[in-house]
Amino acid sequence: MMRSFFIFLLVILGTFIIDQNIKSVFLDGYYYAGKCIDLELHFNQGVAFSMFAFLGDYLKWIQALLIVGILYVVIKEKYLRHYAFPLGLLVGGALGNVYDRFVHGGVVDYVAWHCGFKFAVFNYADVAIDLAVVWIVIQHYFFSDGVKTK
Repeated sequence: MMRSFFIFLLVILGTFIIDQNIKSVFLDGYYYAGKCIDLELHFNQGVAFSMFAFLGDYLKWIQALLIVGILYVVIKEKYLRHYAFPLGLLVGGALGNVYDRFVHGGVVDYVAWHCGFKFAVFNYADVAIDLAVVWIVIQHYFFSDGVKTK
């Protein structure tokens, strides 16, 4: 269990540090216009596709409480035994985005897809969260061998 917890903490820390360092490049003014992808600074006041932006300042507190709730369930149900790395990605990405809300007033996004259609602008933390969810689902349904978490 200690090994899993250590992996979990290292992945959280690594994800958060990478995320914040990439965001600092765009906060310092980096910009690139491409044929399909622009790398440009955006501040997202909501969540995915700017949903719930109407919640304003409450959104950061709601998300902070959700992270605490996720941590409680993860530790209580002993999910770290089987999902330490992807859960570290998930929590690290979530912390990176919530940190942005507290420090910058919105999530710092910078990858703008516009090839054929306009897609939501996103960042490294979003990719880490999405990857974590896919990883957990695949691991649970294809590689768990009926292992119980308790």
